[in-house]
Amino acid sequence: MSNRVVIVGGGAAGFFAAITCAEAGGHVTILEKTGHFLSKVKISGGGRCNVTHACFDPRQLATHFPRGERPLIGPLQAFQPRDTIEWFKRRGVLMYTQDDGCLFPVSDSSQTIIDCFIESAETAGVKLRVNAGVESITRDDTGFTLTLQSGETLQADRVMLATGGCRVPAMGALAVSLGHTLEPPVPSLFTFHVDTPWVHELAGIVIEPVEVAAAGLRETGILLFTHWGVSGPVILRLSAWGARKLAGLDYTFPLTINWLPRRNAENELDARRAENPAKLVVNTPIAPLTARLWEALVLAAGIPRGTRWSELSKALRHRLVQQLVRTDLPVTGKTMNKDEFVTCGGVRLSELNFKTMESKLVPGLYFGGELLDIDGITGGFNFQSCWTTGWLAGNAMASA
Repeated sequence: MSNRVVIVGGGAAGFFAAITCAEAGGHVTILEKTGHFLSKVKISGGGRCNVTHACFDPRQLATHFPRGERPLIGPLQAFQPRDTIEWFKRRGVLMYTQDDGCLFPVSDSSQTIIDCFIESAETAGVKLRVNAGVESITRDDTGFTLTLQSGETLQADRVMLATGGCRVPAMGALAVSLGHTLEPPVPSLFTFHVDTPWVHELAGIVIEPVEVAAAGLRETGILLFTHWGVSGPVILRLSAWGARKLAGLDYTFPLTINWLPRRNAENELDARRAENPAKLVVNTPIAPLTARLWEALVLAAGIPRGTRWSELSKALRHRLVQQLVRTDLPVTGKTMNKDEFVTCGGVRLSELNFKTMESKLVPGLYFGGELLDIDGITGGFNFQSCWTTGWLAGNAMASA
């Protein structure tokens, strides 16, 4: 029986599927439209590649996906982070776990992961082609015909689309041309623009923990001040869960921050006043707030710089409490997280069989990775989705 498999897209999911399929006996070709394979792997994690996350309960793991949680439970039971770690270990790539649960190669270099994929693919006999963009795909009783942008045509018995996130609808055009529905793509994992001057003056300062809220959503974690506004894991998580809501607001909305979510602000101020009555309010910060952030919040509350604790009126005390537990910052736009473009949106999940990643509409057509309407929060979850869906598709294509 013929087993010609063509995978469109030379990224994380495409390579994982190709290696899995080829090692199981498939004759696999990867077509990458650019001149480089695995470009997103290259830049991920600041060039270190956050391969996966140390969460080994499939149901718990699935809760880290704002879109795709329920459909992913079954796939993650079949191939989860523990399997990912073992897969790389068998190929000589060892991982270490950070305190936050993120796993990286011990080399701290994404090139280690890229080299592993290229070597494994070549060893398994996968044919690798760059600068091979696909113009169109058609299917008839004999299989698939792929027409490349160069005019060349290829025949395949099975095709996998793993072309990455649909930052614009055109990136999902091949799936749509074969009858699939594309959920409108909008950005996920982005930072917030804030025009408030004192925020920009704190660029580089990290605060933990803070509680942020916007558009009916709430997250607690690490916040980073930037030259354009605010970032950090807590902002990225909020942007992921609120991706569609925030897009609907055109990224213009109020962000509320509680700087002391685990402490009683009123009690803290009363203690400072009792202990340091002669000291200036602006010079006596409450941990974990840095001196510069404390100064900015005190001044933003309207407290004159020369005010001592013994001189702090009830009205000014109230305003400072409100500033500590409810700082309102106007968000006026977004910036994508570094170069790591993650989108929500993509091929509609109800159109797929999540045991095999095969299309319910087009026999022999498979999907994987961020082309699907699946996206995880930051921390290695998006790559785990690529490994899992790639592994399922690769095995299914080899045995079909």
